[in-house]
Amino acid sequence: MIDALDQPFLQRALLAGLLASVACGLIGSYVVAKRISSLTGGLAHAAFGGVGLGYLAGFPPLLGATGFALLAALLVGEAQRRLGEALETWVSIVWSVGMALGIVFVALAPGYAPDLMSYLFGSLLFVSWETIAWIVALDVLILGSVAVFHPLFEAVCFDEEYAEVAGVRAEAVFLGLMGLTALAIVTVIRVVGVILAIALLTLPATTARHWTSSLRGMMALSVALSAASIVGGLVLAQALGTAFGVSVPPGPLAILLAAVVYAASSGLQRRTAATPPPG
Repeated sequence: MIDALDQPFLQRALLAGLLASVACGLIGSYVVAKRISSLTGGLAHAAFGGVGLGYLAGFPPLLGATGFALLAALLVGEAQRRLGEALETWVSIVWSVGMALGIVFVALAPGYAPDLMSYLFGSLLFVSWETIAWIVALDVLILGSVAVFHPLFEAVCFDEEYAEVAGVRAEAVFLGLMGLTALAIVTVIRVVGVILAIALLTLPATTARHWTSSLRGMMALSVALSAASIVGGLVLAQALGTAFGVSVPPGPLAILLAAVVYAASSGLQRRTAATPPPG
């Protein structure tokens, strides 16, 4: 793998994966703490509508994905605040309509969409410098927002009613958090695709929660776990290609590694909790 890093495409893939892990670790921790994982699935799939619109209108698909994901974040965020039990219905609508629009837009677009599958399932090995620049821009926006508004996000995640009593505009803060979640999803679309984005956003953060009660600690550990999963997926993809001559995309392998780490962490946590203290 070290020798293979001389290849420019692997350098881009590694850089894109590490950059995406920053957004995943930070925002995924909020998502897990607030218990809104199901909402993020709707945002991820809605983003595909913007990908299709990009193909149809001739602008970068990631730009369209960003717009659609932010619009879906606004709709789902408002639904979560106002509809209560009907929320799951709205998430399902946003989920399915976004995917359907994406398929229709692609069908209407002239010519053939050669890298369409990369937006569905990821294409980390073929990521471009333009995509990396877009991920950097989104990371900067996410990092800046977290640095400035973390106390408000934390308050809304753990005790929204108390936050409102303390004078926090909980609805605006929650919608802002949903918007950042949408941006985080866009950063991982080319890494693991629309279909698997929710997994990379939530699995490392859920694993991190096993070992720390601090949200800041959870963020740091989640970023590290996300990065380790992505790097591990790249290494495993290269190893399979070298040893067996098979081409397996690193994105799904990264998700599988994250799932294995989560399962191992859950088992270790239960065993640790069941072990009586000495003496």
